[in-house]
Amino acid sequence: MWPNRRLLDLFKIEVPIVQAPMASAMDAELVIAASEAGALGSLPCATISAEKAREQVGIIRQRVSAPLNMNFFSHTPVAADPARDAGWRKRLAPYYKELGLDPGVVVQGANRAPFDATMCALVEELKPEIVSFHFGLPDKDMLRRVKAAGCIVVGCATTVKEAVWLENNGVDAVIAQGAEAGGHRSMFLTDNIASQPGTMSLVPQVVDAVRVPVIAAGGIADGRGIAAAFALGAAGVQIGTAYLRTPESKVSALAQAALAQADDSSTAITNVMTGRPARGVINRVMAEIGPVSPDAPAFPHAATAFAPLKAAAEKAGKTDFTNLWAGQSVALGRDMPAADLTRALASAALHRLKQLSE
Repeated sequence: MWPNRRLLDLFKIEVPIVQAPMASAMDAELVIAASEAGALGSLPCATISAEKAREQVGIIRQRVSAPLNMNFFSHTPVAADPARDAGWRKRLAPYYKELGLDPGVVVQGANRAPFDATMCALVEELKPEIVSFHFGLPDKDMLRRVKAAGCIVVGCATTVKEAVWLENNGVDAVIAQGAEAGGHRSMFLTDNIASQPGTMSLVPQVVDAVRVPVIAAGGIADGRGIAAAFALGAAGVQIGTAYLRTPESKVSALAQAALAQADDSSTAITNVMTGRPARGVINRVMAEIGPVSPDAPAFPHAATAFAPLKAAAEKAGKTDFTNLWAGQSVALGRDMPAADLTRALASAALHRLKQLSE
């Protein structure tokens, strides 16, 4: 019934929807729910340990027999810069004072680790059907080992140049991430935020440039968006923001309320929260010192100083310093179970595609 079955056949899934891996906003529960409805469930592994990832995969495997995607970051680590970090703390000092916090308090560094030998060995052990990477790809030896484990490899591109690079370096499918998408931009061959293309522009150009199946991502949150992606030549879609208001999401009630109130003009791309461009609902600190600041330390070190501020503000019922990663279609989100949402999205897309073909 789907006009393009390349992704369905490659991943061996029932509906061409990839549930986006949203680090810190979800765990095995959402993966299971999306998988039960026929989508590809994705487990974000960039902010958890190998032991935790193994535990989560075990839970998923006990509940569903569907294919699984394990997702990792593949950025090049940058050491903390003490001088820059000190300047950042100074910039944030008024907020610490406002909340009665010591700006000199020692805080554990932000945990956003790139794919490494430990995680590569874990992939070889667990053999997930799919492994996806954000911020490029790991080195050739580790990528070879992932493929040798029998895993399908997926990379994420924000430009045609990045998509071609991914294909030339061995990926089996490309996620074309438009500027509308929530969360971190997967930029790795450019750092120019201003020139990032939107989904409708990016997808058909990537489709024309690569031979592997293309997965559209960014601003897709209902059946109309899915149908549009297929019309542009995509073989499937990746959806994240629409799942944030499901009961399986691990987003706090405070953040859920902020997401429910957001509209089409509520998000912006920012670097102040982590040091790397990401789209989220505008919070107080993004509005007052960002959304883009040259003072922000490199990824992920900018996030470290926010930990005490986030905890104190949330205790007071505020999201002033909370990452509210979400795409431009955040207002299309619905409060419903993830499995039901997945089925509703697929059904609405098929209905719209049928209408367009009549």
